[in-house]
Amino acid sequence: MKKLTALLLIAAMLCGTFAGCGSKEEEAYVPTGDALLMEGQDPEEYLGREEEEQELVLAYNPDRSMNPLVGYSQNNRVLFSLIYQGLFTLNSSNEPTPILCSGYQVNASNTVWTFYLEENARFSDGSKVTVDDVIASYAAARESDYYKGRFAYYLSDIKPSSDGGVDFYLNVPFQDLPILLDVPIVKAEDVNADSPRGSGPYTFSSGLSGAHMAKVFNWWADLEIPARADTITLIPAGTDAQIRDEFEFGDVSLVIANPMSDSYADYRCDFELWEVDSGVFLYLGCNVMYSDYFEDGVLRQILTYAIDREKLIEKNYRGHAIASTLAVSPKSIYYNEALASKYAYDSMKFIDAISVWNVPNRNDPEAKLKLLVNSDDSARLRMARDIAQTLTEFGIPTGTLECSGSNYVDVLKANNWDIYLGQTRLPANYDLSEFFRIWGGLSWGGLPNETILGKCKDTLENNGVFYNLLELVANDGRIVPVAFGYHAVYAERGVFENLAPARDNVFYYSMGKTMDSIRIETVYE
Repeated sequence: MKKLTALLLIAAMLCGTFAGCGSKEEEAYVPTGDALLMEGQDPEEYLGREEEEQELVLAYNPDRSMNPLVGYSQNNRVLFSLIYQGLFTLNSSNEPTPILCSGYQVNASNTVWTFYLEENARFSDGSKVTVDDVIASYAAARESDYYKGRFAYYLSDIKPSSDGGVDFYLNVPFQDLPILLDVPIVKAEDVNADSPRGSGPYTFSSGLSGAHMAKVFNWWADLEIPARADTITLIPAGTDAQIRDEFEFGDVSLVIANPMSDSYADYRCDFELWEVDSGVFLYLGCNVMYSDYFEDGVLRQILTYAIDREKLIEKNYRGHAIASTLAVSPKSIYYNEALASKYAYDSMKFIDAISVWNVPNRNDPEAKLKLLVNSDDSARLRMARDIAQTLTEFGIPTGTLECSGSNYVDVLKANNWDIYLGQTRLPANYDLSEFFRIWGGLSWGGLPNETILGKCKDTLENNGVFYNLLELVANDGRIVPVAFGYHAVYAERGVFENLAPARDNVFYYSMGKTMDSIRIETVYE
């Protein structure tokens, strides 16, 4: 896309070169790349041309929910980032950015947070965003499979405050609650609607003639954002390969893909690419309560040394994942290289350890350690088979227990396995409590542990002790980290300016506020 300003600079440079009319300022000009022309193109044909109108076409899944509180579709969630806003959003570094929140204060124990709304915030129909809308949206989110995991343990209640804000009551002290408060706010009466009204810069419409998004011309925030088209055309998403073809032929402006999916297709056109944190965590979970292999704790503490993460990722995910020996992404500020290196692949260390370990049923030729895996995920299935083969070669006969769909969940709950290769989506603060609390959503195989859970709570109160939690989890070995995933965002080159995709928010933008600038210091009497 060629900008008028860039082309005028070309004209100025030509003038300066051939007519001797360049000044010192013109000679100091350094090209940015905006004005570069395709081979054979004449700069003169662009002179006087005004900035082109942005034409956007995005893919969506019409058979999946367009309600941001429950919808899982990656394609649809790209649209949500233009239709809805939360109290906060996350930037590409997983730091909270205030959006609908105009100010906040916290009590002395960090167990009650009060948030205040932007006075001018409006939904697309012109109605004001209220505290009731916030409470209703969070009530729905706490029941949603997409969001409830992050609130199941900490959040006890949400009520209107006495001074016009909304109070969040917590069961434990929480240092960085806003990092979890990117939940989209919809009108209270719309929480169960197929397509609720939002306060973002676009609205969604669908009918017999198809679907599209329209710019809200009286949008309350009145900001310049990466998407600036008056209308965004939406086309039904097909398979990953079909979406790739539509993108490569210029029929779609932007797509989001999961590189860990077996259906992930490489792109070969001219594009811009961003790798965005998804929170997807691939790990081995040990059956510490019901498996003979983990009665004495030896195997789970050395299992990390048997996992060649880099090799497994390259073979099964074509390198499209990030190996990690710690239960946090290597891209996170909490990751520690020195600590991580202590638990890296070391075949001799593993073999030496099991050589003196009393392997259960060592003399039974039919006995095998059972590695459970969801066979619906073909890449994960292949990885499980590779891990089983490696453990067998290292002296622990291992076979895979391959189950699909609801059968996989039933077997997981029945605890008729020794280890399982699992995948989950961790919240942005990498909270691990669901693994270690009783009846936690990820506590299969007797993982709950009061000591580790206590350290999880400590990190919520003070994230400066995250190192201690990661070390404790790695030494204990109840879960053995393997890798973290990311989303790949592809955009047609030159279509977007200042695009900075973030977790669950491809069209990230800032309101110009910071956490420090909106904090209200509380005076305690």
